[in-house]
Amino acid sequence: MTSMTRWLLLLLVVFCGGCYSFKDVSIPPDIKTVRINYIDNRARYVNPQLSPQLTDKLRQKVVSQTRLTQIQGDDADYEISATITDYSITTSGISANKTTASNRLNVTVAIMFHNRKDETKSYKDPQSITRNFDFDANLSIQQAEAQLGENIVRNLADEIFNRIFSNW
Repeated sequence: MTSMTRWLLLLLVVFCGGCYSFKDVSIPPDIKTVRINYIDNRARYVNPQLSPQLTDKLRQKVVSQTRLTQIQGDDADYEISATITDYSITTSGISANKTTASNRLNVTVAIMFHNRKDETKSYKDPQSITRNFDFDANLSIQQAEAQLGENIVRNLADEIFNRIFSNW
């Protein structure tokens, strides 16, 4: 190892040693625990599989991509709650003969984040994210959900994770 390489490595350790980072995720070193509450579904139309699948996917993502320990107690350093507030379908495309060619499934999730170590980082008001998923108008909602299900859950979990852990 050359002296220049050692010098660069030392600089890297010094500048990056103050916090944990992974894929643009930055968590202060004094943050050790997280509580991820069950994601409630309060949309007018309820997909019964979405809440448990989204909750599970978000928990898996946090555990696999951070060093945080997931706990159920009220003393977690971070607490994440969310509510599905919209799950609706709109027309997104019209064909040449003026019939519906494609539909769009709109899903909105309101995120609440509580940082017990630094209240200034907590969300005073819920932060909403909306994702849209287009599907062929010839499909029923059940067929579209079956086709889009994994993509919906993955995209929403990624968006929630990024909103919370990439805003430092």
